[in-house]
Amino acid sequence: MANIKFHKYHGTGNDFVIIDNRGGVFPKGNTDLIGQLCHRRFGIGADGVILIEDHDTSDFRMIYYNPDGSQSLCGNGSRCAVMFANALGIIDQKTDFVAFDGLHHAYIKNALVHLHMHDVTQIERDDNGFFVDTGSPHLIRQVKEIGALDVKKEGAKIRYSEPYKEDGVNINFIEKNQKSISIRTYERGVEDETYSCGTGCTAVALASSELGESSPVTLEARGGTLQVAFQKSETGYNNIYLIGPAKEVYSGKIEI
Repeated sequence: MANIKFHKYHGTGNDFVIIDNRGGVFPKGNTDLIGQLCHRRFGIGADGVILIEDHDTSDFRMIYYNPDGSQSLCGNGSRCAVMFANALGIIDQKTDFVAFDGLHHAYIKNALVHLHMHDVTQIERDDNGFFVDTGSPHLIRQVKEIGALDVKKEGAKIRYSEPYKEDGVNINFIEKNQKSISIRTYERGVEDETYSCGTGCTAVALASSELGESSPVTLEARGGTLQVAFQKSETGYNNIYLIGPAKEVYSGKIEI
């Protein structure tokens, strides 16, 4: 048994347990522990666990775990990791760090974290909507009366259908407003609706450009407002930034 210090952060309602693991104290191979920490009745409660570690050529390494122990890029989690690294004194207002999909740049301005996302060269379109990979795979479906939608039920139907059943996929339900896009997301790994999804908002913003939206795109998630800025070129989308707040909720210790 050991006591581990943790910090609880959220980015527009997408919440995370963040641990300073520069001393290598966390047992990274224990996926059951990841699930326990994320459990909202028997643990701390979160959409994922983030470890901050030293890195040889960048400011830090961010390791992100979904509640089921799988790893992926998490946009909101990355923004929270940047704010946490700032609080630790690892970085000031700008940073280069390594995440699941490689190197990212970010900066803090007016209490908002601007996270540079990797270029997207392909957006697939079908009869039902779009598919975009923004470090995590996302399906996008337009709906009416998004507030009344049972996201967990409808999202699970798609996530566990072919061809997504084995590897999973995130499903973003959207509804266009006058000046913004409402978005609700079912996330694989969490296997439920989350209050916000950064890579999902990025995917929706880029897909909306295919329908005539211009940068920046404002997205209204259940947990708050995010913006995505980008440039469109002949080769796809570049200079993509996910922009929004990241806040500490509390800190504590838990016995593991």
